[in-house]
Order: sequence, then C-alpha cells, then structure tokens
Amino acid sequence: MRFGCVPRENSIGVLFAQVGTPDAPTPSALRRYLKQFLSDRRVIEKNRVLWWLILNGIILNIRPARSAALYRNIWTEEGSPLLTITKKQSEMVQERLAPLGVEVAFGMRYGNPSLDVAFDELIRKGCKRILLFPLYPQYSAATTGTTYDAVFPLLLKRRWVPTLKVVDPYFVHPEYLTALAESINEGLAKLSEPPERLVLTYHGVPLEYVEKGDPYCCQCVETTQHLIPKINLPKDSIIHTFQSRFGRDPWLEPYTDKTIEALPKQGVTSIAVACPGFVADCLETIDEMGREVQHAFMEEGGKKLALIPCLNDHPRWIEAMANICKNELIEWLDADNRSVNTGACQPKCPANANCKGKER
Repeated sequence: MRFGCVPRENSIGVLFAQVGTPDAPTPSALRRYLKQFLSDRRVIEKNRVLWWLILNGIILNIRPARSAALYRNIWTEEGSPLLTITKKQSEMVQERLAPLGVEVAFGMRYGNPSLDVAFDELIRKGCKRILLFPLYPQYSAATTGTTYDAVFPLLLKRRWVPTLKVVDPYFVHPEYLTALAESINEGLAKLSEPPERLVLTYHGVPLEYVEKGDPYCCQCVETTQHLIPKINLPKDSIIHTFQSRFGRDPWLEPYTDKTIEALPKQGVTSIAVACPGFVADCLETIDEMGREVQHAFMEEGGKKLALIPCLNDHPRWIEAMANICKNELIEWLDADNRSVNTGACQPKCPANANCKGKER
C-alpha cells in the first residue's frame, strides 16, 4: 500500500469562553437567558425540586421584565457590550496568533454564540488541538467550573477526540496584573484629581460555596494584594469588596454597595471604582456600578464616583491574552515547527477518500 503526502491542517485552536448575554433587551429574551443560567447546578446549588418550583413559578415570571429594563440601559447599536467586546478581543488576538497558524473562536456559556457553536467552528477549520481559555481570571465553580461542564462533553461526541488543554486561572499572572495596573492607572490619570478611595470590586458568590472549598475568594484577595503595589495611589486608600449578591443567603463580604454607601458618612465623597474580576464591561459593571451604586453613593452625600472601564480591548490586555496563549501553546507550536522542518506529513487516505475538513 502506497501513501502520499497531503498538506497539514491548521491543527491548533483557541476557544475563549465568556459567561454570556441575552440576545436582546426584551422580557422574552431575558426569560430564555435566565432559565438557562439559573438552571445550572453550578450556579444555584439548592435542592433541585424546590429550586425548580421557585425558578419557574416565581423568578421567571417576575425578573425577565426587570432585567430587560436594565439591559436596555446599556444596549448599544451593535448589541450587548459583553458580546461586542468579547468578539473584538477574539478578533484582535486572532490577528496576533494567525502568523503562528492558530485559529481563535469565542463562545458563551449561556446564550449565543454558544460554546458548542464555537467548538464546532474550530473543528471545521481543522483544529485537532484546542486551548480552552475561560475569560475568568479567578476560578469559581460557578464560572470556570461550569465552562468545563459545557466543553468537556463536546469532546465525547467526536470519533477523533481533539486534544484539549485548559488555561490555568491567571489571577496573579504577570501579564494580567500588568494589563490591569496600566488600565487602572490610565483611568486614574484622566481624573481631574486623585480619588479619596479606589474600590476594587469583584463579583460575589454565596459564602456557602467558599465554605465548601471554592477557591474564588482567596484568588480575588491575592489579585488585590499583587495589584495594590502597582497602583498609583496610597495602599491604605484602596478597598477590596464583592458585588452583585442575589437572594437572601449570605455572600462574600464586604458588600460593595454597603461599603460605598457608608463612605460619605466617613467623610469620603470622591471615589473611583474598578472591577478586576471582569475582563469585559457588562451589566454588572456599566449599570450596577456605573448607575445603581453611583446613585446610592450620591444619595448618601457622595460628590463623585468615577467608574474605570474594564480591560476590554486595551492594547496591553490584548497583548497579555495573546502572550498567555503563546505560553500555553509553546509545546504544540514547537512540535509543529519540528514537523515542518523535518518534512513530516500526514499519510494520504488509503481509500483515496477526500477526508480534509471532515470529522475524523
């Protein structure tokens, strides 16, 4: 049996995974989105029967209209900020990795485009080795963990199972910290005068999750500890908090809203707010912090709350994303280079079938 050489396929892909966003700022779209999100066992760890009754009998009949109104506050002509920013991040990283023969796609854990669609996109492009890059610097079962839940089963549907590698949580990665510091310092420099306090606010999780062993709280604290020396403010003027609590159960403290509302009574009337745990602006940053919390701060006697944008498409963050990918892919890239240099190739199908682009 004779074998001939066929061109090597572009075998490496990067899959950026973000939490998700509704398709439109409407009650019907929010109902679909919230049903998927709040049905996730990683997000809500309550008795499944009881939670099903609460979710379908109460929450999904009340919350979609309210959430749709909040999303209308931030919606743009291009759509959801989280979606448009994630898309731009993916495209900019693709430009940097294309010379290395790497394909980049992005998907949402909830909503569209789904992780399934993004995964299939990479497979169609011939990627047999995929790097999963969750866009959550700090690990939590409710974010990074549930991303694994969604992606790992996709492998089992394949006859030729792609090799999968996962980016380590990068909560103290030098590239991430440098990008954060540059972004925050640039935001501070644009203010007419330094704020009296800088609030670093992270998305909260129920305290129960941490007590069960979730490392999220510790990783957020470590991010703040490593970030403080890089910020152009006195370290005693920087505050660490947690936001976005939901329900009646205790969440991680100190609470962002309560902390900020109390500052005017302490004589602090000028603050800046940054959100290190979010790599893209979204409802929780633009509306919750930039509107709701700001309004409460002013009501209590505050004079100025400056919201510093998330990393978004900041050049240093795009560079950091690309560099993290390169570092994680170095063994695969080196192996491809060795194969090219030695003239290695894939054997032509003995049956003379045109397999290119088809699932193995």
